Amino acid sequence: MPSETEKSTSAPSDELDDARAGERDQEESDGIALPSHVAGSGTLDRLVDTARDYARAAASDNTLKAYAKDWAHFARWCRMKGAEALPPSPEMIGLYLADLASGSGPSPPLSVSTIDRRLSGLAWNYAQRGFTLDRKNRHIATVLAGIKRKHARPPVQKEAILAEEIVAMVATLPFDLRGLRDRAILLLGYAGGLRRSEIVSVDVHKDDTPDSGGWIEIMEKGALLTLNAKTGWREVEIGRGSKDQTCPVHSLQQWLHFAKIDFGPVFVGTSRDGKRASETRLNDKHVARLIKRTVLNAGIRSELTEKERLALFSGHSLRAGLASSAEVDERYVQKQLGHASAEMTRRYQRRRDRFRVNLTKAAGL
Repeated sequence: MPSETEKSTSAPSDELDDARAGERDQEESDGIALPSHVAGSGTLDRLVDTARDYARAAASDNTLKAYAKDWAHFARWCRMKGAEALPPSPEMIGLYLADLASGSGPSPPLSVSTIDRRLSGLAWNYAQRGFTLDRKNRHIATVLAGIKRKHARPPVQKEAILAEEIVAMVATLPFDLRGLRDRAILLLGYAGGLRRSEIVSVDVHKDDTPDSGGWIEIMEKGALLTLNAKTGWREVEIGRGSKDQTCPVHSLQQWLHFAKIDFGPVFVGTSRDGKRASETRLNDKHVARLIKRTVLNAGIRSELTEKERLALFSGHSLRAGLASSAEVDERYVQKQLGHASAEMTRRYQRRRDRFRVNLTKAAGL
């Protein structure tokens, strides 16, 4: 099987050039430099570097990579149409959006959400280059509104993993080092209603690593996670379970003990023989693969084909599972998931009494 490096060298040269150009643009478009009338000095130059680091930290690495790809794709599209990407042209961007929605050649039409994300990526890239992209310009706004009206579909929701299902999934895991780690990942992610990126980003202590997304404190009654999430810093309390086999805190302690981890990332890879923990933080894709694998092994939704089952479940299934299974006041679930509104929490609840509050009867009918 070819390595990632070998795979990349087989890509078309123009796509490689676009990717490299996108990376160069990313580096050159930080937009932070000394004013032309100010003489440089060692102290000021260091402050410029520091300010650039803070600017890059304004968005996650995954977001920045996506924005770089968005710009590379748009720049290539402009070249193929004989146009320039700079300065921003609302007319050309409107045509670009129309092309994305309708599909061209071998490229399939993109979903409305992906097109909206592409537009956000262009706006961000233009801002880094000192330009303003007016999304309300009629050439952009009316085309986008038409795309949404014609192609918008209800969001596809991933299946929730319910309590009895997460127990069945955990039961398929062995009790070797990898099994202990994966058991802790599933139970912690489920009980905490965590995003897969949040699961793999936590460290043992505060400020253990530069790329930390939070840390864990284990207490007598449970574990407290302090997370730097999408909506800002938040605390997630995970209480101990009724039995060790399904207790997320106990599973976490077992993993940390046998993996001999007392510093740095909580969830890391293991050696080939599965007997030693490495120092390399797991990628969040491991969580998605783990969920799909254990869903199949546990025989969940076995009436469906394997392809259908794999499509039904993802990392979000853990969050939806907690929201759907926890029989508590909605506000506690909202806090655990870190949602700004109860309406967002309700989107995650796959089974709930939608008519518990009957406004028809309350209105006297």
